[in-house]
Amino acid sequence: MRIAVLDRGKCKFGTCGYACIKVCPGVKMREETIVQGKDGYPIISEELCSGCGLCAKKCPFGAIKIVNLPGESGKPFFQYGTNTFRLYGYLLPKEKSVVGVVGVNAIGKTTALEILRGALRPNFGKYSGKLSWDEIKSEVRGQEIINYLQALEEKRFRVAHKMQYVEELAKSHKKLGEALEEVDETDGAERIAEELELTASLSRKLSELSGGELQRTAIACTMLRDADAYFFDEPSSYLDVRQRLLVAKRIRELAKEKSVVVVEHDLALLDYLSDYVQVIYGVRGVYGKISTLKGTRVGINEFLDGYLRDENVRFRDYAIKFDVKGASEGRKGAISLSYNDLRKHYPAFSLSVAPGKIYEGEVLGILGPNAIGKSTFVKMLAGVEKPDEGETGAEKKKVAYKPQYLKSAFEGTVRQLLAQSNVDAASFEEVKHRLDILDLMDKDVAHLSGGELQRLSIALCLCTKADIYLLDEPSAFLDVEQRLNVAHLIRKTRDSDDKPAFVVDHDILFIDSVSDRLVVFEGAPAKQGKASPPRGMRDGMHSFLREMGVTFRRDPETGRPRANKPGSQTDEEQKASGNYYYA
Repeated sequence: MRIAVLDRGKCKFGTCGYACIKVCPGVKMREETIVQGKDGYPIISEELCSGCGLCAKKCPFGAIKIVNLPGESGKPFFQYGTNTFRLYGYLLPKEKSVVGVVGVNAIGKTTALEILRGALRPNFGKYSGKLSWDEIKSEVRGQEIINYLQALEEKRFRVAHKMQYVEELAKSHKKLGEALEEVDETDGAERIAEELELTASLSRKLSELSGGELQRTAIACTMLRDADAYFFDEPSSYLDVRQRLLVAKRIRELAKEKSVVVVEHDLALLDYLSDYVQVIYGVRGVYGKISTLKGTRVGINEFLDGYLRDENVRFRDYAIKFDVKGASEGRKGAISLSYNDLRKHYPAFSLSVAPGKIYEGEVLGILGPNAIGKSTFVKMLAGVEKPDEGETGAEKKKVAYKPQYLKSAFEGTVRQLLAQSNVDAASFEEVKHRLDILDLMDKDVAHLSGGELQRLSIALCLCTKADIYLLDEPSAFLDVEQRLNVAHLIRKTRDSDDKPAFVVDHDILFIDSVSDRLVVFEGAPAKQGKASPPRGMRDGMHSFLREMGVTFRRDPETGRPRANKPGSQTDEEQKASGNYYYA
């Protein structure tokens, strides 16, 4: 089986003069292997294609992908159209359980959810027309999904869906309280607003809410529906660690009576809230295949290993492992930067930072809730903000800074931006491959997605010659593999040039992977924040997790941090011993 996919967003057939058609051996033998479609875009015949890959290699814009599939793959469960992405297999909700879904971006997770909620109908590769229920039933006869699809078809099964892009809510001018009351089918609007810490914002318009407030609003609206199954697409985006745990606990409460499916890139959170896991693997933007239902630990470990045992499939040529450094007290050596007692005052917020020092090649992870001053601290180090009291020590140093909120005002392509930037060529060689920057080169910067802009911004920061590197929430909008690639690159680039870095993030697994020591923020969000001096990993994590009320242990196979299920024997034992971090 062969898949040919054309990315119409990249294809510029008017510029290249149909280079794909000109080099195709089939076309040269007078076969219609690649023809010009009615809309001008080339159409590749998957039946006639020999799989030589010349069209993909010669396409100047990287718009074509030719992929060979194992013969037993069978029909796709859903395909969008000619030379487009297709999905094999299906997600399977479980009664009174949370099914977690893990996979990279552009692999079909959202498509699979759209099928589950009935927004897309399975078409089994027959995309030219809408299939009848009898045709669908014939295709899935004998499979577990048939009862679910039939209940959905007969409208005997109600679903509630939390969309991925919560920014859409900001287009409304309704007040938050009005929005919750409008969708409330359980008489629980007041209770859910309190549980998700939205009570203080009920009188504000949705267009005035922050990203974190919009995310919690979308989650609240979903939970207020009276449904049989609840689907959450990336519920952790914009949320800090404490808010993620609040949402996770609420989702687990929901699953005591309902079926829940959660798509999530924060592995620690996914581990914390899931009873089962399904892995989606394949080739980004080309096809996705959904694994069988697996236990949470097994599913996540197999995803990290890149090998699915039941399916006997290796989908990645390397395994992702984690360094066991729970007792790390950081590096010792020459001091790269010292900052004294820093203070910053705003009309409604004040921040105090305890003195600290960072050593050569060290990475300081920064943890704390939203609106507590983490970004303000980093902005002071970057020179964007000036402290009212104290000195950062970075005033006369060259700083590379990736801010929390990214802008794409540059007029031109990524290639043009890189040509004008002060990028170190040697550093960029590895970074561009690990972050898939080559795939973005001919895209307009102004049209990049959140994840694409994030990867580009990280690459620009890490490949700039500087004395200090500052990265504010680098994991936002990235999938699991991309996050771990970024963590690896931060560590490797710091080890190679001995320049220190400060990294702010809410993904515990990411912070654990990248940090030598921690700075922990506490206080009253949006009112007063206080930063600790740099602390060893065990001490810093122990203090932070105790405040969150969650315990972590190490997985014996991968070394990854695993959140203990609340109330489990391990959780109770670690809390009783006062050890919240990797017993």
